[in-house]
Amino acid sequence: MAAQWALITGGGIGIGRATSLALAKAGFGVIVTDILRKEGEAVAAAITGMGGEAEFHLLDVTRSDETNAVVAAAEARHGALDVLVANAGIAHKVPLAAMTDAAWDHTFEVDLKGIMRLARAAVPAMKAKGSGSIIALSSIMGVAYGWDEHVHYSAAKAGVVGLVRGLAVELAPSGIRVNGVAPGYIRTAQALSVEHSLGPAGLKAAARFIPMQRVGEPEEIADVIVFLASQAARYMTGQTLVVDGGLLVGRY
Repeated sequence: MAAQWALITGGGIGIGRATSLALAKAGFGVIVTDILRKEGEAVAAAITGMGGEAEFHLLDVTRSDETNAVVAAAEARHGALDVLVANAGIAHKVPLAAMTDAAWDHTFEVDLKGIMRLARAAVPAMKAKGSGSIIALSSIMGVAYGWDEHVHYSAAKAGVVGLVRGLAVELAPSGIRVNGVAPGYIRTAQALSVEHSLGPAGLKAAARFIPMQRVGEPEEIADVIVFLASQAARYMTGQTLVVDGGLLVGRY
C-alpha cells in the first residue's frame, strides 16, 4: 500500500493527467477525479498498469455533495489525504457584451469555488493528522495578464491567488501548506481549442514571445506540482509559482 495518497481534480486530461502520472511515479497513491469518466478511468488504469496504486471517482467540482462524498470515501479507504491538487478548470471565450450571469457564475463555480469545496472537505482530517499539502492551479492570466473575452476566467484565476494566500495563513498552524501554480502557455486541449483559446496556430505564434522559444508541456507543470507536494517544499506556503518559460519577465 502507498504510504501517501494524493487526490487530484480534473485528472483525466492535460495537466491533470500528467500530474496524476507524475505523482504515481513519485510513489503516491493517486485518486483521480474528473467529470470525464472514460479519460479518468484510463489514467487510473495506466497508473496501476505501471505498478502504482490508483482509483477513479467521477466528480463534478461544482457540487458540494459530490465533493464531500468523494473525499469521505477516499478518507475511509486511505485515511487523511496527504496531498490535494485542485486542477479542474474551464476557459470559455465570452465577450463582455455577451456575458451572462450564468456564464460568469459557472466559471467561478469550477475555477475558484471548486477549489474551496475540495479544501473544505479534506482539511478537517488533515488538521487531525497535523499535515497536508494543497496545490491550486491559477494561470498567468490571473497573476499578471488580462485576457480579452475571458474576463471571468482571468478574474477567477486571480481569485485563486488570494485563496492560496488566505488558506495558507489560516492552515499553517495546523501543519498544512497551501501553494499555487500559474502555468503560462501549455500544450493542452484547452490551449489548442480554436473556439475558446489560441488554437494550434496561435499557440505556435505565442512561442515567439517566450524567452525559451517554445510553449510548455503538461509534464513540466506536473513536475512543479510534485515538488510542492513533497517534503522538498516543506517550508513553502502561500506562494503561487509562475511556470511560463520566462514569458512574464521577458515581455518588454
